[in-house]
Order: sequence, then structure tokens, then C-alpha cells
Amino acid sequence: MSYYFSKILHIPFSEAILKVKAQLRQQGFGVLTEVNVAEVMEKKLDVDFRSYTILGACEPSSAYKALEAEDKIGTMLPCNVIVQQKEQDSVEIAAVDPVASMQSISNPLLKDIAEQVRSKLKTVIDSL
Repeated sequence: MSYYFSKILHIPFSEAILKVKAQLRQQGFGVLTEVNVAEVMEKKLDVDFRSYTILGACEPSSAYKALEAEDKIGTMLPCNVIVQQKEQDSVEIAAVDPVASMQSISNPLLKDIAEQVRSKLKTVIDSL
């Protein structure tokens, strides 16, 4: 089982970020964190890195249910969605597969929650 699903878009990087955020909102997600990896690599390591942003997405009702079912599940939240420049004319969007990431936890209550979140994240990626 793959731990993510992805799609390649042929649009500018900044436009891809906006589209992803809009689609996440459509599916009930908020973006809790936004990490500009290229900026961090430049600042911390003095290296030039491709455009790469990590969006920490959270769908509040699912997060609440998951935290109620498993109090340490916060170590795996939020759901990360990445936007990265692949080539000059292509940007890849990838989202974690919550079902794959939850397999290591022996709590059957999380299975349904993870499947619901997976469906929403897959819809985000497919709709781009």
C-alpha cells in the first residue's frame, strides 16, 4: 500500500498552492501550518532547494473523533499535503494516506475515521 496519493499539475507553483488550499477548504479542511521548505533549507543549511511547501491540513470533526479514540494520535496530526516543483513546467501535489499511516495503531475506532479522511483528501487531489 502506498503511503500517499499524488497528481502532477502544469501550472505555476504559487497557483498550485492556492488551488490546493481552495480544494482543502471545499472538503472541510483548514491549513494549520505552512512550511516553506526551500526557505528553511536556505536559512538553516545555506543550500538552494526547489520550491517545496508542506501544508498541515486538519478537518476538525475527524481530528476530534480521532483524539477521543486515541489520545496519542496527535503525534500523527495534521495530515500533510505537499506541493513541490518537479520540473520547470510541472508541480506535484501529494497527500498522506491516513489509512496507511494508521495501520501501525491497533485501534479499530481509527479505521473508519482514517477512511473518511482518506476519501476527502483523495477528492482534494482528484479535483485539482
